[in-house]
Amino acid sequence: MSAARSVQAWIALGANLGDAAAALGQAVKAIDGLPLTRVFQVSSLYKTAPLDTDSGAEANAPGEDYLNAVLEVETGLTAPALLEHLQQIEQAAGRERPYRNAPRTLDLDLLLYGSASMDSPRLTVPHPRMLQRAFVLVPLAEIAPDLVSAGQLEAVAHQAIKRLAALKS
Repeated sequence: MSAARSVQAWIALGANLGDAAAALGQAVKAIDGLPLTRVFQVSSLYKTAPLDTDSGAEANAPGEDYLNAVLEVETGLTAPALLEHLQQIEQAAGRERPYRNAPRTLDLDLLLYGSASMDSPRLTVPHPRMLQRAFVLVPLAEIAPDLVSAGQLEAVAHQAIKRLAALKS
């Protein structure tokens, strides 16, 4: 596994199948256990309706409501290596990808990797749809308010989102 200098990265967590709260808590532990990586901050849990923003327009997506959170890590892993580890954690949690935006046991998205911008077939950072999603911006603003503007929050204010309790890991 190749290493880089220590970088702050932000990861979105979501689940809407099985015991979603437990899956998110286990994911935080697994991420904290990655090589050269430690969890720095974790947002509260948020409950949101499934949302499809892939086309650029918002639409309801199938499935139960999601539980979502965002965490900040410090990592010496490269962005592609971190993504690979996140996908392994998803697989271990039983993640299947039968179709785009399918309900899931665990979804881990690399939102930001320091100030890096990258666009490859496997990884785009910043996450290309993060500014369209209250379930990303609201918890991100909770733990990193300097990364989210009032205008960005206003743009997603119509999306239903409910803050729950602290995430237990």
